[in-house]
Amino acid sequence: MLEKKLKRKKRHKKIRSRTSGTSLKPRLSIFRSSKHISCQVIDDEKRKTLVSASDAGLKGTKMEKAKKTGELIAEKTLEKKIKKVVFDTGGFRYAGRVKALAEAAREKGLNF
Repeated sequence: MLEKKLKRKKRHKKIRSRTSGTSLKPRLSIFRSSKHISCQVIDDEKRKTLVSASDAGLKGTKMEKAKKTGELIAEKTLEKKIKKVVFDTGGFRYAGRVKALAEAAREKGLNF
């Protein structure tokens, strides 16, 4: 299990070396645990979290919660008048709950 976590950290470090968020196009960062999923919209230049969302308090299966979290982050981001973001998977594969969150955010109007 430890090796699996170290490999994810290595992938995330590689992704972060190539991507960063600006004030015009902040970074949408995702964290997925075995039970929950959360995401943040981050301006790396100012080192500030602009918007965050989590599946805490939501009902349903893990996939349904991921979709609702994607919709929630898109709504909050669009309220702040941010339409474009850079997507950061956090070292996780773009499949399952990560993909569901991303597609739900795109459907609500977030571009990445």
